[in-house]
Amino acid sequence: MSNNNITYSDIQSIVADDFAIMDKQVFGSLNSKVQLVMSVSKHVIDAGGKRMRPLITLLTARMLDDRQNAQAMELAAITEMLHTATLVHDDVIDASGLRRGRPTANATWDNATAVLVGDYLIARSFNLLVGFSNLPLLKLFSDGTCDIAEGEVLQLQHQHNPEATEDDYLQIIDGKTSRLFMMATKGAGILAGRDDLLEDLGAFAYHFGNAFQIIDDVLDFSGDSEIMGKNLGDDLAEGKPTLPIIKTLQLLKEQGNDDYDKLRVAVQTGKVDNVGKLITMVQSSGALDYCKKRAFDETYAAQNALKNLPDNRYRQGLYELTKLASSRLM
Repeated sequence: MSNNNITYSDIQSIVADDFAIMDKQVFGSLNSKVQLVMSVSKHVIDAGGKRMRPLITLLTARMLDDRQNAQAMELAAITEMLHTATLVHDDVIDASGLRRGRPTANATWDNATAVLVGDYLIARSFNLLVGFSNLPLLKLFSDGTCDIAEGEVLQLQHQHNPEATEDDYLQIIDGKTSRLFMMATKGAGILAGRDDLLEDLGAFAYHFGNAFQIIDDVLDFSGDSEIMGKNLGDDLAEGKPTLPIIKTLQLLKEQGNDDYDKLRVAVQTGKVDNVGKLITMVQSSGALDYCKKRAFDETYAAQNALKNLPDNRYRQGLYELTKLASSRLM
């Protein structure tokens, strides 16, 4: 698996049997007696994306011990349930009506229902985790879930804040994105009894998560809105302190450019009637080139961390995932 035409499906096929079982477990693990909980949960899980986080768990588990492992598949399903819960809560916070072209839970039902079902998915995830009788695993996921919540609150704290820094941004995405990637890899490492590899597994996931989020944020100003499932400039309208916005503000301020005040006011107010001009401002500032380099640097760091892990086709699958993610910028 070394050519440049590898697809996500190709990588998924490496653990096809495990993935199929895991995919059924994501919904099959729910057992609420409340019909509304089951209906909303099914709606949000069915609307799920590519299941990248559980795929990472399955590839990691096989990389460390190449045999079918029921616990690894269950852990992958739990990881996806947690990810789904965070998306449900994100949609409420952002007042999103669509996700991946489908109506969100909050739009289909209401905010209160969506929040409570998101809470249920988190609670059910931990209910299942207790069944592993593995305290280090439970601690990894409980600490990580706290970090995820803190990342979301930190993003909210810096919403519409033109003074947010790159360090603030890195703290936010560590919680929002990278932390669950780390739970996916280190959790598999704990199950395999490979404490000696947890640091390298965590380093891979941390850097890959950072790269993945930076790439997403760059594409908000340069991608294809139909492929992304959202309009260009949405992050700007929502006042999210993403790296392209932070860097553009910094560069414009250093240059004494009059556009600095226009962008600063747009971030503060969320008024983007002239969103096209604001996007052009970001694109022409040089900020996206800086962000792309940061994304590639994080990708290389993730790939370097993989070198310390067992060399087999599953490690190669993780490597190809990093390449596939960064190819979105090319």
